[in-house]
Amino acid sequence: MTIREMYEEKEKKLLSPKARLAVDTVGRTVPEAPDEVRTCFQRDRDRIIHCESFRRLKHKTQVFLAPSGDHYRTRLTHTLEVAQIARTIARALELNEDLTEAIALGHDLGHTPFGHAGERALDSLCPDGFKHFEQSVRVVDRLEKNGRGLNLSDEVKNGILCHTSGEEAYTLEGRIIRIADKIAYINHDIDDAERAGVLTEEDIPLELRMKLGMSKSRRINNMVKNVIENSNDTIQMSEDMWQLFMELHDFMFVAVYKNPVCKSEESKAIAMIERLYEYYTKNPEAMPAEYVTIAEEEGAERAVCDYIAGMTDNYSVKKFHQLFVPSSWTE
Repeated sequence: MTIREMYEEKEKKLLSPKARLAVDTVGRTVPEAPDEVRTCFQRDRDRIIHCESFRRLKHKTQVFLAPSGDHYRTRLTHTLEVAQIARTIARALELNEDLTEAIALGHDLGHTPFGHAGERALDSLCPDGFKHFEQSVRVVDRLEKNGRGLNLSDEVKNGILCHTSGEEAYTLEGRIIRIADKIAYINHDIDDAERAGVLTEEDIPLELRMKLGMSKSRRINNMVKNVIENSNDTIQMSEDMWQLFMELHDFMFVAVYKNPVCKSEESKAIAMIERLYEYYTKNPEAMPAEYVTIAEEEGAERAVCDYIAGMTDNYSVKKFHQLFVPSSWTE
């Protein structure tokens, strides 16, 4: 037996009957010979970690635009926190940890520069709208590897597509990501807001802190344990815990997500994306060759949407300066 086959046998013995086993995968769009060492979901995880879109997440905004401190979350650190929370839940429920991790690591690959402000900007500009979870699937299917895509398993792509809202993923592993994403962002956004001086721990209503936990780590621990204790045929919190989560989210919406201090630069980011979009739709030949090809095959607006969505915060600012800010004269 190969190492992969031995591991697949272990999955059959150790995982819950509700887990998605690697041997039962729906498969890939383009069939491939099995790897001797890794299961299909382990290969998917590795392909995501090694792809260019994953590396660019380190320079994409989570909540605070262009923070000067070293300890604010980026889209990459958010992704890693989601993956760790999701793996803890999957392990406790005896679900497939490799599949769970692969979905978590890929769930935000299609996110725009400048966080949800960038997403809203592209959604208003692109003819078919823009949703980062749909773009994440397009990244792994169409954009990575110079247009070849990563050819991931269907379970991973479905989990990525369904991680935010709407129809739930068809695997329990995929459903874990939706709730792990929420647990991660609500708690690390509090941490970042405290670091930025936007709020203090004591600003959070005392009743919420007493019920959810008096610190970030306690809140995460309590939410994760609640999910583990209340999940069976689906992945969920108890009704009481979910209500507390929503109350905390409502508080954060006012205190942080709509706070003028946090959002003071958003209008500039949106205006910049609008200018870039206008320029490249009129001059698609100015984009890199792979996006010129997409423009020829699928239209300029589709290609520009892909190009801008893939930009980091730094790169989009750089391109804006090159295109619209006069350069100093040199002799």
